[in-house]
Amino acid sequence: MTKTRFLTLVMALALLLAIPTAVFAQRVPPHVFVGTVTLDGATAADGAAVTAWIDGEQVAATTAAGGSYSLIVDQGDSSYAGKAISFKVSGANADQSAVWAQGGGDELNLVASSASSGGGADGAAGIQGYRGDTGPAGATGPAGPAGPAGADGKAGAAGKAGAAGSDGSDGSDGAAGAAGSDGAAGADGGGGGLGIVALIVAIVALVAAGGSIMMGRRS
Repeated sequence: MTKTRFLTLVMALALLLAIPTAVFAQRVPPHVFVGTVTLDGATAADGAAVTAWIDGEQVAATTAAGGSYSLIVDQGDSSYAGKAISFKVSGANADQSAVWAQGGGDELNLVASSASSGGGADGAAGIQGYRGDTGPAGATGPAGPAGPAGADGKAGAAGKAGAAGSDGSDGSDGAAGAAGSDGAAGADGGGGGLGIVALIVAIVALVAAGGSIMMGRRS
């Protein structure tokens, strides 16, 4: 046993001894297993699942770290005394097995092969890990092609009539009309002779009036 593995086993056992006596009065001390983990001829990657099985049921689980593991098999309310324990690495059956013993502590190097895992039932799902931080936003992608033109909309209702406009200014005077045509010539009058007679009478009257005036002055 190497110094590192020995220290790991000692630490696991020390944790068991640190459990209060009152707890042991109610629960049986578990069986602790430590050792290396090999899968398909290579050291198991960190985080590889390591599980223990009794009577076809998973009874304990842990993960590999630095090529090693530390697994505590606690019987709880069941009785595992003297029962065989099989192991799996990332679902592949390990070649090694052990017998559960109260307060036991063993170094057991597990070697598993995916080809020998067979068609057994899948193990219980592990605890969901923490959600990782949101990654940076990616670059903006190119613009997509233009979509087809939409159909014409319906015609809107007619608007209300606007208010009446103000009166317009007076227009300028129109041009003078053309001269009318000459009127027809009048007919000759029939009283030419009467006019002459009237003229003579007027002269006589004037002369008589003049004579009367002269006579009045002489008197």
